[in-house]
Amino acid sequence: MKAFALFAVILASTFSSFGGPPTWQELNSHLYTNGPIVWQAPTNNLPTSLWIYKRLPPRPFLATVISNAAVLASLQNKELPKPSTNAFFINSTPDPCGMGFSIFSIQPASTTISFSSTNQILSTGNVLDDDTVTRLAFEYAARFGLNRTYLIPKNVYTGSNGAGCDGTLTNGICTRGILLSRKLDGVAFFSADNEADSVEGFSIEFGGGGQIRSFSLVWPNLERCQSASSASPQQIINYIRAHKAIVLPAPDEEDYFARLKTLATAKKLTITKITPYYGEGIIGEVPTNDLPPEFVTPFAELEAVADFGNSNAVVQLVSPILSSEVNRLLAK
Repeated sequence: MKAFALFAVILASTFSSFGGPPTWQELNSHLYTNGPIVWQAPTNNLPTSLWIYKRLPPRPFLATVISNAAVLASLQNKELPKPSTNAFFINSTPDPCGMGFSIFSIQPASTTISFSSTNQILSTGNVLDDDTVTRLAFEYAARFGLNRTYLIPKNVYTGSNGAGCDGTLTNGICTRGILLSRKLDGVAFFSADNEADSVEGFSIEFGGGGQIRSFSLVWPNLERCQSASSASPQQIINYIRAHKAIVLPAPDEEDYFARLKTLATAKKLTITKITPYYGEGIIGEVPTNDLPPEFVTPFAELEAVADFGNSNAVVQLVSPILSSEVNRLLAK
């Protein structure tokens, strides 16, 4: 993992054609110079302080959780492991070229259980509606011992045509899925639309007839480490002014860096919304190994309007939300 885990989630697929996600330095926006930055985002409901969490050593999944996961994956007839801190995989049958993939895994080191069906050609018939997908997701999450009090449902997403359907060129929807994001102190974990299975929480996707196409549980054992004061609007403005903020890529964006050049010509930036999220890792820090990040920290997603004089554009930015983190990163 070469970057703050949040950005691995956001950017891994967006920048796959670049040979890997850009570095932190490449993503510093360098957008705004002397133009005014105006804060109009309501802050009444923002917490005055937020907790930093620390990941505890991995612990085995309970036998009931392993059993229930196997049932959801229709693998109950397979020989399953007893609770352990060792990783366990069930692989698909290799194709004629000898290639296979993991269809079921238990990875205590990252506290993850995941499943992906070998039947990726699914019908467009009888796909579950949004309400049913949401209801079933909560029901299945309970089988993993998850309390809905600590889950926040994200929007139901759909797949059609080339996204696991039967190959027929129709506009029919063949899959629906949802992420139930983990919630810490009322704050959800950030997720990119196409990377739900990498986010702390429970995600599941259904194909035609309600068939479970895939699911993923990511739920590390965390404890509160330190409470820190939230940054003021002026501190965040200073952070943007110092060319530290990162512009989030738009879905299916073809030329991210061309958009950055266009945004650099904006005459004014108005911050209209701020949303706190949690993400794994420390913003701006680069892990030196492939182990899961030691800390889970909060950050802010900002929605802003870039004013070009004769037109406007909405842009999403990422910045620290803790006062101490703003100060640390500005000192770099």
